[in-house]
Amino acid sequence: MSDPTTEFRALSERMTQAICRGDGAAAAACFVPDGIYHDGFYGEFSGREAIRDMVENRFHANARDFSWTLSDALSDGSLGYARYGFSYTSKIPGSVGARVFFSGISQVRLQDGLIARYGEVFDRGIALAQMNFPPERIAKSLARWAAEEKPGGK
Repeated sequence: MSDPTTEFRALSERMTQAICRGDGAAAAACFVPDGIYHDGFYGEFSGREAIRDMVENRFHANARDFSWTLSDALSDGSLGYARYGFSYTSKIPGSVGARVFFSGISQVRLQDGLIARYGEVFDRGIALAQMNFPPERIAKSLARWAAEEKPGGK
């Protein structure tokens, strides 16, 4: 009998390393066909094609030199959690070349050995501050995300 935590960690590593390489197709292949990736910055992407596009045309359009390390992965086979450290170099105008690092926790719903839903929790303000965004821009982004957290959203 296989260990659900070992399988979850291997699947998570496969997804995160594909994202770091910019291989959207390989990242999307870690998901069920109608899987969902909920990114803390860009929002929700549903289906393999949308996930591939997110990796290639959002993540790698706006950053380079990705690093994503996992620790403390746990799973019962249907739900998995892991701590992570994530870093990149910004390509966003106004912060080009800024190295950004933050840590967070991912929650993953699993189905048939693949990801059905990926979500994450991290302090977005820490990332924006490292990108040297003006305080007004950080406040505007945080206010928008705070509104989305309320029941009913926005």
